[in-house]
Amino acid sequence: MVSDKIKLTPQNAPHRALYHALGLTEEEIARPLVGIVSSYNEIVPGHMNIDKIVDAVKLGVAMAGGTPIVFPAIAVCDGIAMGHVGMKYSLVTRDLIADSTEAMALAHGFDALVMVPNCDKNVPGLLMAAARLNLPTVFVSGGPMLAGRVDGCKTSFSSISEAVGQFNAGKITEEKLREYEQKGCPSCGSCSGMYTANSMNCLTEALGMGLPGNGTIPAVYSARIELAKHAGMAVMDMLKRDLRPRDIMTEGAFQNALTVDMALGCSTNSMLHLPAIAHECGIDIDLDIANAISEKTPNLCHLAPAGRTYVEDLDEAGGVYAIMHELNKKGLLHTDCPTVTGKTVGENIAPAQNKNPDVIRPIENPFSETGGIAVLKGNLAPEGSVVKRSAVAPEMLRHQGPARVFECEEDAQTAINAGEIHPGDVVVIRYEGPKGGPGMREMLNPTSAIMGMGLGNSVALITDGRFSGATRGACVGHVSPEAASGGPIGIVEEGDQILIDIPANKIELKITPEEFAARMAGFTPKQKDLSGYLQRYAALVSSGAKGAVLN
Repeated sequence: MVSDKIKLTPQNAPHRALYHALGLTEEEIARPLVGIVSSYNEIVPGHMNIDKIVDAVKLGVAMAGGTPIVFPAIAVCDGIAMGHVGMKYSLVTRDLIADSTEAMALAHGFDALVMVPNCDKNVPGLLMAAARLNLPTVFVSGGPMLAGRVDGCKTSFSSISEAVGQFNAGKITEEKLREYEQKGCPSCGSCSGMYTANSMNCLTEALGMGLPGNGTIPAVYSARIELAKHAGMAVMDMLKRDLRPRDIMTEGAFQNALTVDMALGCSTNSMLHLPAIAHECGIDIDLDIANAISEKTPNLCHLAPAGRTYVEDLDEAGGVYAIMHELNKKGLLHTDCPTVTGKTVGENIAPAQNKNPDVIRPIENPFSETGGIAVLKGNLAPEGSVVKRSAVAPEMLRHQGPARVFECEEDAQTAINAGEIHPGDVVVIRYEGPKGGPGMREMLNPTSAIMGMGLGNSVALITDGRFSGATRGACVGHVSPEAASGGPIGIVEEGDQILIDIPANKIELKITPEEFAARMAGFTPKQKDLSGYLQRYAALVSSGAKGAVLN
């Protein structure tokens, strides 16, 4: 065991003295040391219950013969960070989380780890750390929030954001907006739709790094506590069998995750996080692979914001394994991949059942024959861009209109709120990419305002930034290369015609090749005066098309 190097010999007496200072007994010191990475804090609703999850994990580890020791990981609430400078610090925490977890685990000689994440960058950051450290590791999330209810209908965070647009357009009263505010987020947990946090927790199951139910058992259910105890037991079994993350997160496992991603209709942010996690495993995932998988994978779910069902409904319908069971009917999965359960993917999903075909469509009757995410390329995005196809109105799958150009999110938001955006327009928000933002801010406020004002079926939005999983509509993000790196989005001028053709996977700036070349030759990207962590991040971060990993 790793910890033997710092606790067995007479020369390790100083180390053992510090273990005793922690109150550990001789018996506890002799056992495997299991780090429990706790993402608990009192500012993120998805993390306020994690202390209880961690206590349950500790019991599971101890029951299975290990010594659990807790250390922390940070997490940002994207909803609270949205729409101001705080969102510049969301994506960048993914690498802080991976780096700090690596430092803590190796500095203290842990034999195994249980990761307890929940929210958007916290889950992929810890998956990156797990791949990098390659110690036996199990994930158990804090679980999803229950859906809210307004006027007898289920609702969620995205409904509240769109209600702001409705209020600004005079469609609802301030009293009704306050009702959405009070009732939309009724419990702890990661917000109740198929947003980024729930997407990544479900994909953790698909990768094989989480036990069944990791992505879907609601945060407030007692079954979540039972799951946490089983996670503690499972990591001890992995330690005995020397089963490690890179044994599990193989190329086949990432292909499985991408397939489930397309069937489930996950957040577009998965196209940032899966490549970054794969990168830590020494595996290359590019956007072309995503399109190839999307072309053959039916979309089986329309959870919020794409539809009117929520993660609690997915849990009742059979969860992630039920989706995988449907996909396996057409042989779309690598069923021989190992998982943290000690069984293969095929063994895990064999007994699964689709208990509600209205929530999980049978593979014979999908929402569409192609996946929930599409990657678009063209002269405006030579390296690619990403759209959540399953959340786009049919009439907006192909759209051409005049560009309305903004140099930052705030300017676009002001114009939308002032009624300056009209049917047919293509809103362009640039200098919000990984380098240019920096931090690749999410654009939930502008996209929700467009939907709330009734323009969702006639206005498109493109950006070198990204979107919240709560975004719906013809919203194309991750446009790469970004403006700050000299990408063509930087040469778009007010009134230029832009074509978005999602079925053809194409995005084009409709100017002549001669005009395009002339503009590119004369283009000098704008620079921002940065300091602190954002300055270092901007200097090191790669393209969004490559997962925004740090070079």
